[in-house]
Amino acid sequence: MLNIDENLLRFIDFTAIVREAWQAYDDTRTIIRIVDISAKVSTNHVYRVTFEDNSFIIAKLSYYGQFEHFEQDHTIIDVMSNNLPAPFENLLARSLMKGNKLFIYRYQNDIIDAWVVFYRPIQIKKRAPRRLDDEQIEKFAEQLALFHKACFNIRKTLPKSSKSFKTDILTLLDYLETDDGRYEHRMHEKVIREQCNLLLQQFEIFRYSGIERIPVFVDWNIGNFSITSSFRLFSRWDYDWFRMSTRMMDFYFLSRVVSNVGDRTAFSYYIGPLMEDRFIRFLKAYHAVYPLTSMEIVFLKEVYRFFILNYVVKDGRYFFHEMFAGKLQREAFEIYLPSIEKEFKADKLLKALNL
Repeated sequence: MLNIDENLLRFIDFTAIVREAWQAYDDTRTIIRIVDISAKVSTNHVYRVTFEDNSFIIAKLSYYGQFEHFEQDHTIIDVMSNNLPAPFENLLARSLMKGNKLFIYRYQNDIIDAWVVFYRPIQIKKRAPRRLDDEQIEKFAEQLALFHKACFNIRKTLPKSSKSFKTDILTLLDYLETDDGRYEHRMHEKVIREQCNLLLQQFEIFRYSGIERIPVFVDWNIGNFSITSSFRLFSRWDYDWFRMSTRMMDFYFLSRVVSNVGDRTAFSYYIGPLMEDRFIRFLKAYHAVYPLTSMEIVFLKEVYRFFILNYVVKDGRYFFHEMFAGKLQREAFEIYLPSIEKEFKADKLLKALNL
C-alpha cells in the first residue's frame, strides 16, 4: 500500500517530471507547452504535450498503486491495441515505444515514486448522451458484447498480469495489520474484514467455474469512450482501472451508463442500477450476442462488493481527490456495503435471461 504525504505533493512540479520523462525518451524534439487536461476528479495527471512543430502527444503521470502493476497494465493494453481485430483495431490509444519496448519513465525521490507513459492522440467522435433511450441501450449492449468477445478471442496473446481479485483483497487485509491501516479504518475494521472474507469465499467458488480472465476496463462512464452516429464504439481512453479479470467487472459501470437517471459526474456508487429494468434490457441485448452464464450473473453481487472494497475503501484516498474520497468512503460503510444483501436479487436477472 502506497503512503504519500499529500501536503508534500503540493511542492512537486509534475510538469517538470513530464519534461524529464520526454528528455529520456527523445531529447531531439523540444517541448514548447505542457497543458494539464486532467479530469480533476482523481490523483492521476494527464497532460497535452506540444512540440515546436505544433504536433502533440498525451502524457499520463500516476503515483498510486505499484509501479509493477502500472507497467504490466500498460504493456497489456499496448499489446491489445495491436491485436484487437476489426472493428476495434483502432479503439485504444497506442503508447509510445522506445526501441522494441514500451516506454515508461519512473521518477523517484524522497517524496514520490511517479511513473509517466506517453500516448499517441486518439480520435474522438460523439459522446454518448447522459441518458440513453431504449434503442441506444440495446445498441450499446451489442457493442459491449462484441468488444468482450474480441477481448476473449485475443486473451491468450496478452502478457500475464499478477493483479487479481484475491491479491487486491489480501493487500487490503494486510493494510489493516499496519499502524496506518488500523488508524484509517479504526471505526470499520471489523466490517472490512467480514466483507473481505465473504468475498474471498465466494471468489473460490467462482474460480473453479471455468470463467476465463479477459482484459476489462471497469470504468465505463460516458467520459471515457466515444461512439459513431450509429452508436458503434469508436474510441476508449482512461485506463486507470484496467485489469485482467472476469468480464463481469465491467457490468456495474455499464449499469450506470444505462440507468434511469443517466450517467453523471456526481460520485455515488449505489447498487440500485444493477436492479433496474433498463439494465435488464441491456443484459438481454448483450446476452443475445454473447451469452452469459448463471454463475456470472450470480457473481455480479461479488463484483460490486469487490468494487466498493477495492476502489473505494482500499484505494479511494489515493485515486480520488480528497473532496470525493471522504464522502465515498463514508457512504461505503453507511450505504453501499449494507445494501448488497438487501437489494441485489440475482433471481430477477436470471429469470429475465431465462437462466
